[in-house]
Amino acid sequence: MSSQVRTYTAKERNMYLVGMMGQNMIYNIIGTGLYFYFQSVIFIPAMAISIFMAVARVWDAINDPMMGTFVDRTNTKWGKCRPYLLFSPAVIMVITILTFCNGMYSSANTPGKNALIVGWAAVSYILWGMCYTVGDIPLWGVTSRMTEVEKDRASILSLARIAAGLGGVVLLTINPLSQALGQKLESAAGSALKGQQMGFIIVAVILTVIGCGMFQMTGVFVRERVPSAEQKFGFKENFKIMWGNKPFRNQLISGVLRSPIQILLSVAMTLMSYYYGNYFGDYMLYMIIFGGAIFGGQFIAMALVPKLTEKHDKTRMLIGSTIMGAVPFALIYPVYLLAPRDLDQPLWVAILFVVFALAGGGMGALNVLQSVMIADAVDYEEYHKGYRPDGVFFSGQSFITKLSAGISSIIQGVGYSIVGFSGDNVSACNEALRAGASFKDQFPQYAGMMFFLCSIPPAIGLFLSIIPLRHYGMTDEEHRTILEALVQRRNAQAEETADN
Repeated sequence: MSSQVRTYTAKERNMYLVGMMGQNMIYNIIGTGLYFYFQSVIFIPAMAISIFMAVARVWDAINDPMMGTFVDRTNTKWGKCRPYLLFSPAVIMVITILTFCNGMYSSANTPGKNALIVGWAAVSYILWGMCYTVGDIPLWGVTSRMTEVEKDRASILSLARIAAGLGGVVLLTINPLSQALGQKLESAAGSALKGQQMGFIIVAVILTVIGCGMFQMTGVFVRERVPSAEQKFGFKENFKIMWGNKPFRNQLISGVLRSPIQILLSVAMTLMSYYYGNYFGDYMLYMIIFGGAIFGGQFIAMALVPKLTEKHDKTRMLIGSTIMGAVPFALIYPVYLLAPRDLDQPLWVAILFVVFALAGGGMGALNVLQSVMIADAVDYEEYHKGYRPDGVFFSGQSFITKLSAGISSIIQGVGYSIVGFSGDNVSACNEALRAGASFKDQFPQYAGMMFFLCSIPPAIGLFLSIIPLRHYGMTDEEHRTILEALVQRRNAQAEETADN
């Protein structure tokens, strides 16, 4: 490869992927494990969870672009993104642990203690979101600064999504590990409930330390190679830039519309634990089956996308992937209605496996294409305006991710509140299951709502998200022309600087 073209080394790529995997372990500990912990282990009411998670997402609407502006205005010997990647993992580790370890849990229905539990949960969760943003935006933004080769960028973003998915495997382990440890701690804790709380805390702490240690590798080993544009803008100007860039604007709107897709991951742990595992039964077996389907579909799609983008238009691929995900999502709830009592039989397990695999494939393709096309939008802005807003534009991706979680939690909280799967009712359900009750037979209203949440809201959101993509604003041919012009412009500037 010509020395005129700047790109990353194999070591930098590999360490970046290790960091991405670790960072997404942390995200899934919070994004999936913490919701289950709040609702099904310490029994915070479902609407209370939804409210403070919604408040956190409203704050993110300001916080994420603000952090993106800070990144773009940063100018150090390490670069724009790397300083945050060096120092944020340790802070995120501490706050993540604090979200689980407030020390005020009680099985007694004491209003004062309950208020303190909810307050601690709300404050620690909002604080976690702020700290996570400090590491998340630079982690994704640095990809557009590691290389100016389109093929290399598509490759590392695809691999990054795969690494992020592997980090999501923590979803499969946190519940069974915490339950197994909790059972061993019951005698020391004094009750099954206290044992499970302690087990969940210990497992969350161990996984958090491992994940943040891996995340640290990105800051240590990655280098920024694409030069920065000199012009810098403030917070208000960056909002105008974000909205004025048509490709980015349509990506942002589309991402917000498909937010309910995240419900699948947040409901999956509860669904497997209660419907298939009967809370302490065969949870791990079915989580491996269906989790394997979702993650397997994602990984296959994410591995194929870079090759496919070399031959096919990315916007058309994005629309096709959206439809590919929407159809199987829409089928989940009808499958449940067709066989509400037989979904643990081999035939229905096989049918759901295929449906979840196809849905996961759609999600995987969407994730990679979103990251690649946001990076393309950064090139578009630099070409037309002479300014490279890596941090601000990738703050949009962070915002989409966290807003998706917030919208999902609201829909989930409303759904659970409608059928009464909240607070003391969850505790009573757990006790009944421990005594040998059948979740699918004795709590069909809860089961039906879980399958509904996994199916209908995500399908509606995906179909709606196609609308802004129909007039995306930049073709692949136009982007290739832009990228070639940018490389020539940077090389000319480098030669002029060397001559002076």
